[in-house]
Amino acid sequence: MSRERDGHDERIRPVRAGDWPGIALVEAAAYAGSSLTEGRAALESKGRASPDTCFVVDLDGDVAGYLLALPYPRFQYPPLARADEPAHDARNLHLHDMVVAHGHRGKGWGRGLLDRLTAAARPGFEHISLVAVDGMAAFWAAHGYQAHPRVRLPESYGENAVYMSIAVPGRGSRPSKEVARFPCPVS
Repeated sequence: MSRERDGHDERIRPVRAGDWPGIALVEAAAYAGSSLTEGRAALESKGRASPDTCFVVDLDGDVAGYLLALPYPRFQYPPLARADEPAHDARNLHLHDMVVAHGHRGKGWGRGLLDRLTAAARPGFEHISLVAVDGMAAFWAAHGYQAHPRVRLPESYGENAVYMSIAVPGRGSRPSKEVARFPCPVS
């Protein structure tokens, strides 16, 4: 492992209570002018639901990026801008949001956050799901995520939102058979 990679690993850590103002600032800047901004209370609720699967990029005490993931039933997704209920008992880990601050993009932080999430998912989860927003489906497809276009999403996720998932890479066991139904959750 290279020194640069080691530095990434050291700077990506679990979310702490004092990180939420920085997370909220990074989120607000990333989604300014869109319906995707959730605000601190909703983001914190996702973090409380699964603190072991939520991470920040800590650059000398400043939050330069974050990833929030929580157990959620497959083919469903947490509501935007609303506090969520406690964690679900699910074998699916839903990557609710991942943002790297604009000035820190292209430096491997996103890959580092995904690597950390995958490592956290291996022991207990079979799949990782997400909703690709703002035309990011091609990005996620390049990382192995498959689209599930039959899963209907509310307008709050945006016009081009796509539900996607992947079997947890490197888990060493076969995931359970995919459920053949695609619920339309109420938002």
